[in-house]
Amino acid sequence: MDERLAAILESFEGQGHELIPLLQQVQREFGYLRQEDMREVARFCRVPESQVYAVATFYAQFRFRPIGRKHIMVCRGTACHVRGAPRILQELEKQLGIKEGETTADLEHSLETVACIGACGLSPCVMINNRVEARLTPKKVAETLRKAGGNA
Repeated sequence: MDERLAAILESFEGQGHELIPLLQQVQREFGYLRQEDMREVARFCRVPESQVYAVATFYAQFRFRPIGRKHIMVCRGTACHVRGAPRILQELEKQLGIKEGETTADLEHSLETVACIGACGLSPCVMINNRVEARLTPKKVAETLRKAGGNA
């Protein structure tokens, strides 16, 4: 077992009701939920692996693939949608060569949509890691990616 996973498990009692916070901690440590880690969590909490998988797939917060070093979240809230977010997403997919929900093979970029970033007055916007990129247009996408430190 991975030493980092063992350290996480040590901070819990191994009760079934700890499943969600335990999975959150595992994902925080590794960036996503690896299959072998979910098996260990199931053993530790003394629950079937299927229960761990059911919980992890039920909640949108959990990921089963690594995200890119530059995690791009396109806001699909009403203000962003009305002001062109679908075109921004389309341009990002074109520039990065991936579709929404995917990560580039080199793990440099991942792309997803989110319900709302909370920056409606700056719409349309995306968040790259923890930085909001505001008032985007399809023409500004390439420059935004360069500014974020990676070429598409």
